[in-house]
Amino acid sequence: MSFFKKLKESISKKTEAVTNVFKDGLSKTRTALVEKVQDLITRRKKIDEEFYEELEEILIGADVGVNTVMKLIDDLRREVRQRKIEDAAELQPVLSEKLVGLLRGDENVGIQMNPDGITVVLFVGVNGVGKTTTIGKLAHRFKQQGKKVLLAAGDTFRAGAIEQLEVWGQRVGVDVIKQQSGADPAAVMFDAVQAAKQRNVDVLLCDTAGRLQNKSNLMDELNKIYRVIQREIPGAPHEVLMVLDATTGQNALSQAKLFGEKSGVTGLVLTKLDGTAKGGIVIAIRQELNLPVKFIGLGEKMDDLQEFDSEQFVHALFAGLIKEAEESEDGEEEQQG
Repeated sequence: MSFFKKLKESISKKTEAVTNVFKDGLSKTRTALVEKVQDLITRRKKIDEEFYEELEEILIGADVGVNTVMKLIDDLRREVRQRKIEDAAELQPVLSEKLVGLLRGDENVGIQMNPDGITVVLFVGVNGVGKTTTIGKLAHRFKQQGKKVLLAAGDTFRAGAIEQLEVWGQRVGVDVIKQQSGADPAAVMFDAVQAAKQRNVDVLLCDTAGRLQNKSNLMDELNKIYRVIQREIPGAPHEVLMVLDATTGQNALSQAKLFGEKSGVTGLVLTKLDGTAKGGIVIAIRQELNLPVKFIGLGEKMDDLQEFDSEQFVHALFAGLIKEAEESEDGEEEQQG
């Protein structure tokens, strides 16, 4: 069975609504990456040096990351030699298969939940990446699952950050624990943990300050928050999610490297993927950081924050090709019949 057909079958077991969110959300990346690859394959029937060079440019343009692209091209060259592939069209499923491989990794996406009591999730990331929105959407997601959720407004430095979280709290129907602007974030966390215990909360989602990652005092602040939370709930925080803006491409990757090493990040959330043609950054991040992408933001709506799924991701990118492959397979079967 062809790779595309297998992917289609695997996807058909998943909910159609989610598949559509992935497809719609990744349309810009699909145009920048897959349609350009298709165009290349149509123009250059033969696989030669110029073909590889152009393919390299397309992949780097979609922010797949230079190191990852070099490795990918080397792999493709090897496959072409081994399978004696001459026709460029035969390379499409091979490339798709390689991309799924690069994205895979350990598929335990979702949030690591605390089996005995409150699950604490800490959010880190620079300002403007969509951290507060992500917290709001995740709170909505947990509420949909029937969990009792509480928010902690730990970003006490950015003007309007507390109010923004409160707006999300109201929209989702979740309480927000806060102090006044400029208060000590660790004190806010202490209050939030106490409130979570008193109210028998299932999940506590904590916002933190996002001033630039090179200011050591921000790291000191985070460490203080950690200590307060750990003292009150052993084993917490259960997740530290770093929120990145996908539209910034390679810049998001360098932020994750800088921030991730210092702040004990356990997973990543990539926002605004629907607004960029640089969706290849997911592949670069997956390859260059040993961190799982837990969620991706694929639109403005409350339900557009989705658990990352490598098969859905590649399926959304190659949707047009999968349809073509199906039609040609059906045509062949009819001829044989």
